[in-house]
Amino acid sequence: MSYKISSADEYKLNFEQNDVVQSVLQNVSLILNTKKGIVPMHREFGLPMEFIDKPIDVAEALATTEIAQALEEFEPRAVLEDVSFEKTETGQMAIVVEVSISDEQTD
Repeated sequence: MSYKISSADEYKLNFEQNDVVQSVLQNVSLILNTKKGIVPMHREFGLPMEFIDKPIDVAEALATTEIAQALEEFEPRAVLEDVSFEKTETGQMAIVVEVSISDEQTD
């Protein structure tokens, strides 16, 4: 099963996440919304955000690469299926990531 997460979606951090799927989705959302270098004691966490202020085709390629690398390093249970970009109501660009979860139990 695959899940879509948008950088434009609001999320609330839940430190008592017992569900594997929700834990992975929360981590993916956190990665998408964190700039590398701003987390004290874990400066490598997040996206380098080198794609910001680049032409759209370059930005999309850079963002896709950054996301793939960050997920591999920080949330290896999330398998990247697709990355797309959507314009929000406020005129900003949102990153939409589709992932499947490698540890997900199938019934």
